[in-house]
Amino acid sequence: MLKRDADFRIYGDGHDKVDAVLLFREKKKGKGKERKWQEKPMEFLGNDKWTMHFQAPETGFFEYTIEAWIDHFKTWQDGLQKKYEANQPIQTELLIGAQMMEEAIARATSPDKKKLQKWIEVLRDDNNDEASVNLALSEEVSSIMYHSRDRNHSSRYDKTLEVLVERERALFSSWYEFFPRSTSPNEGEHGTFQTSERILEGISKMGFDVIYLPPIHPIGRSHRKGVNNATTANAGDPGSPWAIGAKEGGHKAIHPELGTIDDFVNFVGKANDLGIEVALDFAIQCSPDHPYVKEHPQWFKWRPDGTVQYAENPPKKYQDVLPVNFETADWENLWKELKSIVEYWIDKGVKIFRVDNPHTKSFIFWEWLINDINQKYDGIIFLAEAFTRPRVMEKLGKIGFTQSYTYFTWRNSKAEFIEYITELTKTEMREYFRPNFWPNTPDILPISLEHKEEPSFLIRLILAGTLSSNYGMYGPLFEYNLNEPYPGKEEYIRSEKYEVKHWDWNKQTKTKETITLLNRIRKENKALQSTWNIEFCDTDNDQILCYSKISQDGENKLLIVVSLDPHHSQTGWVKVPLHLFGFEQNESFAVHDLLTDSKYFWENEWNYVALHPNSMPAHIFKVQKR
Repeated sequence: MLKRDADFRIYGDGHDKVDAVLLFREKKKGKGKERKWQEKPMEFLGNDKWTMHFQAPETGFFEYTIEAWIDHFKTWQDGLQKKYEANQPIQTELLIGAQMMEEAIARATSPDKKKLQKWIEVLRDDNNDEASVNLALSEEVSSIMYHSRDRNHSSRYDKTLEVLVERERALFSSWYEFFPRSTSPNEGEHGTFQTSERILEGISKMGFDVIYLPPIHPIGRSHRKGVNNATTANAGDPGSPWAIGAKEGGHKAIHPELGTIDDFVNFVGKANDLGIEVALDFAIQCSPDHPYVKEHPQWFKWRPDGTVQYAENPPKKYQDVLPVNFETADWENLWKELKSIVEYWIDKGVKIFRVDNPHTKSFIFWEWLINDINQKYDGIIFLAEAFTRPRVMEKLGKIGFTQSYTYFTWRNSKAEFIEYITELTKTEMREYFRPNFWPNTPDILPISLEHKEEPSFLIRLILAGTLSSNYGMYGPLFEYNLNEPYPGKEEYIRSEKYEVKHWDWNKQTKTKETITLLNRIRKENKALQSTWNIEFCDTDNDQILCYSKISQDGENKLLIVVSLDPHHSQTGWVKVPLHLFGFEQNESFAVHDLLTDSKYFWENEWNYVALHPNSMPAHIFKVQKR
């Protein structure tokens, strides 16, 4: 369900009053009878500015537009009131009003016809101007004349606008990424979908509702990468899952060591039974062994020496990955084939796709693909993995991506957080860019976590899960506080991208316990289920970040306080936004820390907090009247 608000400028020539309605309807898929327009009156804000609000009853595409007209009766009411208050003669004005009511009778309902006839007699009675004016300006008369108005000369906006109403998970989700090949209980064995099923319950208990799997397809053997992205692989090295395609198949095939397509479908079903959706990686790239290279060589770039162009980011070379050429003359068949990949996995129960590097592919293609998929299927979510230039990331949001990775991973100071979150939530970006905050990924071990201890992980966790309604993490490295980088890079040493790992999935840490608690708090508090409702609060300490979040219905009020210092205790004063919480100055109110279960009574605008990295470096206060 979606609530849509927008502002419009509506005006006519002259000084007459205008009125307007919003028209909206579900956009019917395929051919057939058009849905009937529903309408809601628009609200005049002043200075020719009008606003509207409508709530869609279900997901899917809705279209809307504006219809406006000169409101002669409202114009007459305005003139009547001014003349009456200026003690000018109004008998002729009352007769004009009566004539308008006579004309409205033909358009009125049966009960309203009788009322109009009675009112006409009152307006034509020149014995009581005060009673006539009070009647003419009354809400009942205004309402009936509004509903009996003449719309024959109305004007409609020359465009029909469109909005996609998405399901709740597009707005509120908790993602957990892991490699299925690293789920075997036996060290040295390759994990499968069947061994992956055994960790699903633990992920569910932590409170995640989306699990994201890196590519699950056959991995190429040509130029296979070794440990730590070595250009030469040793015997037994599994290669990078992003080097997609081998003799066993391509993007519609399962890596043989993971199992069969039936095993995957069973895995998806088991996850769904636990309230978890499975998100797949959609990476438009191929290994040199991918069937596409032989079957459709025109979809790749070939160099003068007869070799195919592999991916490069000089001086880096990715000989195991071939980019697809979107400038091919055979682009139409390429597009259709790529769309068929998405449809293949939708048929297997997948409704969420994490798209790898979408900014390096055609924008026009993405706009076509996402729109076409959304027209055909309900509730499909596309997450853009695009750590690129700001305008490019914004463009991807505008053309249809549901969610996007962000720069949260590299924001560290109080000023940086406030500036960035304000940009996401207080500018037009909120209309098309839905952020998903990740403190780490298989590609990125940020400086905020490199060689850091558990408090750093707790701080990044709580920031991600409370600043944004969508957040995710790459595990189990995050909850196990693994922090060793590859020298000179923001990357994990001995990255799981290039080798099979053996994890103790039952290991308990404070970070894991806090993840579980935070996800429960997020589900129990509607204020954390939106990103756009954030308001930053003043503090007297630059190492303390404070912000409020209030649910749309105003019932759930939270004040979040986070220390940005993982090494030292931080104390200070935070300014509670009493006006937002509905409190008067000096009114006592209760705060309940949902992280520690501590309870306090506050009554002043400024209140003292103390945050200790080795206990809990944050507060999530639920604020209530005492």
